Amino acid sequence: MSRIGRKAIALPKGVEVKVDGRRVTVKGAKGTLEMDVMPEISVAVEDGNVTVARGNDDKATRAAHGMTRALISNMVQGVNEGFQKTLEIVGVGYRAQMQGKNLVMSLGFSHQVEVAPPAGIEFVCESPIKIIVRGIDKQLVGQVASDVRAHRPPEPYKGKGIRYAGEYVIRKAGKAGAKK
Repeated sequence: MSRIGRKAIALPKGVEVKVDGRRVTVKGAKGTLEMDVMPEISVAVEDGNVTVARGNDDKATRAAHGMTRALISNMVQGVNEGFQKTLEIVGVGYRAQMQGKNLVMSLGFSHQVEVAPPAGIEFVCESPIKIIVRGIDKQLVGQVASDVRAHRPPEPYKGKGIRYAGEYVIRKAGKAGAKK
């Protein structure tokens, strides 16, 4: 039995979960998220807790049991508190700023890189070298942060580029120099 799948999800105040057949809808102060579950997985809401159970012990069902519970837990946390990823820009002349809702970055290219946020995502620039990606969908926040980072990932020689806050970039030594 999945250890994670067995755990009940406690619903915080103001969060409502509805199960309509295979569709699970989570509604909270920050918004609404929906998800379809496998036919073999059942979701029940009782006494302010959400429980996830599986109908059989097939390999695919066992694998989906804990994952479904984790996804529903992330949905509950997202509509209640939200998620965020922080990115840091390292490099001389590299900076970011907001133009309306769009994020505009100078990353050493001949042009500026402009990123429009998808629905449900918000960019915040606390400083020219710090970007925060916020939203209620954990997967979407992580994907958008990864897409922004992909414009200039950190390089191993000087460490310049966009990195996650707290990310350690393994540095390489440069050329050894001429030997006689």
